[in-house]
Amino acid sequence: MSAAFGIYVHWPYCAAKCPYCDFNSHVRVGPDETRWANAIARELASVAALQGRTRPQVESVFFGGGTPSLMSGKALASVLDAIAAHWNVSPQAEITLEANPNSVEQKRFRDYCAAGVNRVSIGVQALDDSSLKFLGRLHSAEEAKAAVHLAAGIFPRVSFDLIYARPKQTLGEWRRELADALAFGTEHLSLYQLTIEKGTAFETLARQGKLKTPNEELAADLFETTQELCEGAGLPAYEISNHACEGAEARHNLLYWRCEDYAGVGPGAHGRLTLDGARTATEAERLPERWLRKVESEGSSLAREEIAPPDAAREHLLMALRLREGLDVAAYEKQWGSSLSHERITALTQNGLIACDNGRVCTTSRGRLLLNAVVAELAS
Repeated sequence: MSAAFGIYVHWPYCAAKCPYCDFNSHVRVGPDETRWANAIARELASVAALQGRTRPQVESVFFGGGTPSLMSGKALASVLDAIAAHWNVSPQAEITLEANPNSVEQKRFRDYCAAGVNRVSIGVQALDDSSLKFLGRLHSAEEAKAAVHLAAGIFPRVSFDLIYARPKQTLGEWRRELADALAFGTEHLSLYQLTIEKGTAFETLARQGKLKTPNEELAADLFETTQELCEGAGLPAYEISNHACEGAEARHNLLYWRCEDYAGVGPGAHGRLTLDGARTATEAERLPERWLRKVESEGSSLAREEIAPPDAAREHLLMALRLREGLDVAAYEKQWGSSLSHERITALTQNGLIACDNGRVCTTSRGRLLLNAVVAELAS
């Protein structure tokens, strides 16, 4: 059984669809929260039944979306109650809620805190109004700053996101914006380079030649600058896009990157469970209305598929090499019964893409920029 276990709960609703977003989010008016929370409880029960009587302790719960900060504190509390009805929840469990600045208000935040949320991740995305407008965000820079300050006064742990490598963004502009972000003093930052995802409004604009992201050289400079400034501020990268003070890493996301078990419930949620000794992928029905009908009629919408060991090993490799701590080679080879090529490890080390230390393989800063190629070489 996996050493750690977490639960991801997907709230699929948003006030607007951002042009860069390929997440399973939908603009709806006034979803029935009680009905939704009851359905989440039923899908949670179905996961518990799959795991049987010997269930792992819950170390983290993550409410993602969509915009889960559109939920009421009452609905969120009922979901946490449903989790506690089926699993032992660690007293030190990390309970995270994603929030958008335009849906933030003091009473709502205090309700979440009272329900058990102890970590908030705020989707700031940019710290100037023109960039926020370009990104399709509904909040202003001042609203974003106010949301971060409000959260810091209520929750013990706060993180926020920024998107960089935006069209026409210069290295100097990003240095100033990131310096402003670091000045908030939060324990954690998620800093993502803008990518053009399939099916998004930005993909359409890019295909029409109306949107161009920075070239590879500038993108690499932006990445290196991000590492430099965050490291200097005491928030080194523990994962490609995530920076934290020591001990403030997002424990739920570490479950993903360390290939631990987690349940995913709610429309479109993915999970990874160890069932009868086999690594098993789960996926919930994506369309919210169809998901709701299926859960209410059948008790769950989850489809299950056993992951073949070679595929699971490759997934483990890809996830672990995103982390600064890298991959424990001996544990990896024992778990999957396959060995990494020492010749390839040597070649990648000589090329400055990976480093080896105390039985662990880690990507270098340069290697993280070429992660897919590194993984393809090691996995072949």
